[in-house]
Amino acid sequence: MKNWFLCGLGFLFITASVSAQFKESPILNKQNEDKKLLNWGYFLGFNQYDFKFDYDEDNGPQQTDILVSKTLGFNVGLIGELRLNQFLDLRFEPGLHYTQRTLGFPGFRDDEDAARNALREVKSTYINFPLLLKASAKRFGNWKPFLIGGGSMTLNLGSNETSLDDNSSGTFRMKKWVYNYELGFGIDFYLEYFKFTPSIRGVFALTDELVRDNNPESPWTGNIDAMRTRGIFVNFTFE
Repeated sequence: MKNWFLCGLGFLFITASVSAQFKESPILNKQNEDKKLLNWGYFLGFNQYDFKFDYDEDNGPQQTDILVSKTLGFNVGLIGELRLNQFLDLRFEPGLHYTQRTLGFPGFRDDEDAARNALREVKSTYINFPLLLKASAKRFGNWKPFLIGGGSMTLNLGSNETSLDDNSSGTFRMKKWVYNYELGFGIDFYLEYFKFTPSIRGVFALTDELVRDNNPESPWTGNIDAMRTRGIFVNFTFE
């Protein structure tokens, strides 16, 4: 995740530098874009979600951490923005995020059904409801950097929270609602007909989202104290 942030940061600032050098005194596009009280748009992008596990040492030592195999997912959503002043905007960005993770559990190497027991595919379709504060710098020609952060509520449509089956039947269960905080940065580019914004953002769950198995000594969940989502988004916004 650190590499993602560093690569994204480098990409954004290299793009901004090239844009600034290409025209030292550019013709200003969309000069009144940031003066409107309300602004609307949409975003497309991709994500990579992970899990952070905390283990309960009172229930026995954890010999090997649970492994998480991550894949790239996609994001799509809408944007509503309220202008507070020249540098601050309040944004609501409801979106649909799809992702998949595969969990590898230790302790099943000698089990005759190890392949079936050791792996759990976690396919998640999230509906994310973030309320964010965007703090922008002064506009430089046709680009403007910003920082963004805030809180969000996420509805996991594939949580299996109410399922009566658990990992002993091959069903991995998570809580339906998750609460997070989000932090990120990006650059607004003012093009001739619209504003284009690449951004990179991290999301970090505040609440434990694991639903434990019915058996307190479960080899899948018995030693987990908390499981929290963390992830990274790369979004491309059009306003």
